[in-house]
Amino acid sequence: MNLENKNRFMPLAILAVALALTVFQLYTAGVSMLTAWIQRDIHIVLILILVFLIFPLSKNREKEKISLLDWLLILLALASGAYIIINYQAIVLRLGMPTTADIIFGVIMILLILEASRRATGWVLVIIAGTLLIYNFIGPWVPGILGHKGYSLSRVVSQMYLTTEGIFGTPLGVSANYIFLFVFLTSMLDKIGMGDFLLDLAMAIMGRYVGGPAKTAVMASGLMGTLSGSAVANVVGTGTFTIPLMKRNGYQSHFAGAVEACASSGGQLMPPIMGAAAFIIAEFLGIAYINVVIAALIPALLFYLGVLMGVHFEACRLGLRGLPKDRLPRTWRVLKKGGHFLIPIFVLIYFLGVLQYTPIRSGFYAIITAVVVSFFQKETRLNWERFKEAVLAAARNTITVALACAAAGLVIGSINLTGMGLKLSAFIISISGGYIWLALIFTAIIALIMGMGLPTTAAYIVVGTMAAPALVEMGLLPLAAHLFVFYFAILSAITPPVALAAYAAAGIAKEDPMKIGFTAVKLTMGAFIVPFLFALSPTLIAVGDFGSIAWSTLTALIGIIALSGGTIGFVLKAATIWERLLLVAGAFLMLKVGLTTDLIGLGLIAAALLIQFNRGRRESVTDPEIGRPAVETN
Repeated sequence: MNLENKNRFMPLAILAVALALTVFQLYTAGVSMLTAWIQRDIHIVLILILVFLIFPLSKNREKEKISLLDWLLILLALASGAYIIINYQAIVLRLGMPTTADIIFGVIMILLILEASRRATGWVLVIIAGTLLIYNFIGPWVPGILGHKGYSLSRVVSQMYLTTEGIFGTPLGVSANYIFLFVFLTSMLDKIGMGDFLLDLAMAIMGRYVGGPAKTAVMASGLMGTLSGSAVANVVGTGTFTIPLMKRNGYQSHFAGAVEACASSGGQLMPPIMGAAAFIIAEFLGIAYINVVIAALIPALLFYLGVLMGVHFEACRLGLRGLPKDRLPRTWRVLKKGGHFLIPIFVLIYFLGVLQYTPIRSGFYAIITAVVVSFFQKETRLNWERFKEAVLAAARNTITVALACAAAGLVIGSINLTGMGLKLSAFIISISGGYIWLALIFTAIIALIMGMGLPTTAAYIVVGTMAAPALVEMGLLPLAAHLFVFYFAILSAITPPVALAAYAAAGIAKEDPMKIGFTAVKLTMGAFIVPFLFALSPTLIAVGDFGSIAWSTLTALIGIIALSGGTIGFVLKAATIWERLLLVAGAFLMLKVGLTTDLIGLGLIAAALLIQFNRGRRESVTDPEIGRPAVETN
């Protein structure tokens, strides 16, 4: 009996903390919001406790046993958090004059954040944050433009722990206010059956067309990605079904894995929920979240169109059929069975876009709606077991984001304290020679490199803090600059050599992750160009008059389709090298905003299609079998 109780303690402890986090977040979202500092303090303390319960100090630790050191860390987290709550008024009154106790608890909190980040996200973010913390002290010995006067321990700790410009800054504020709510909403929807509904819906809509299973993967992963906000989680969630289905349908393993990796990564771009970084963009820029959603819509559609057309042309090239109708669910039956799952999403969009409510209140009402609609059918009702699973899933999925935000707060605090941001902005402008396109290339490379070792949110925060101000100073719209960084942070998930989404897909596809990664880059070639387009022409982020936005979108759509055909090597039929060159050249010209380039690009693409059409007619006359379609849709 004692052994059984001992083995049950850890799961119960984790559940208790996860429930406390859920109740706290729902209360502050729907009943009474606390002051920013207190809200963020309680949020991160609960997250720290979860980390020390879930992630052991040693990998050899028994799963159901917590070490004395972990208990000590939990107590220190509680003490450091409670210190701020108890002494809140006194700390505010003596701001700038920290006491010895302030410094002690501040150092403890900083070390706890670093250790928890190491356990939950790995060493990369810890090394970056730790290096910048050290940089605060060694400024006088740093040569060149990055040198500064240096700061005392008291000043550094005060910045990081006793203000909202360090650990408790904007990124953690977004996590404490928005992220858990949306993660909990999506976790709850998933537990009551929305994941299966979206997969069935994608299969019903796309399954019968050429390359149906792969198109199903694109649509399902895009729908799930906007809910999960995590490329790796999305690959694991939908890829276990879609990748084997694609392989059975005739796709090679590396292509099936690449399709899933691409579609899963793009979900963070897809409105209405998107990834955590989208909320941080809104907070950084002081704009409504719905404005970020609207700006991201066209780039997200271009991303998925590129993947979808790549899948289509590859299916045509391989001669793959769609699935028979008798193997597919009927669309109306799928909607009849699970259409009520869409109601919370419509409620969220309505409150965000029409009524202009805050994301906090909109998310809260969407959660209430999800609970109500779960009772529409007996098999989807939110019972205790499903609620418990949703709570645990939301808590676990929030850990990485929350710690990334807290550790990024240390980075931002150091950058602001030392003036490093202004120096880096000046450096980027200097090495680019004042050419905006060079600055964009440098920023894209930095974002890709950072994203290879950091969660998307952390990569965006670090690079956005350093590089986005330089882009803005060079003339870019602030929203375009931040979305540019966000876009490339997302693309890092499929960019070799460290392509996390590709590695996740490789485990399911039983294929080399590098091969999957390079295939994913080939599939999303257009996606690597789109950020440059909306950076230089903001009509693609819905800035400008309707006519300009519509024309830019249309030409970009044509360019993306042509680029997909050129990279895959198939449009109307298998393309020759010259036809591919015409398609790619025309695509680049179409993607560049400007009437002259649009017309030239359209001419090149039309020429390639005309050559293909005439070649197809000649070949069909020579041999009637060649002209017969290889693919039959069902």
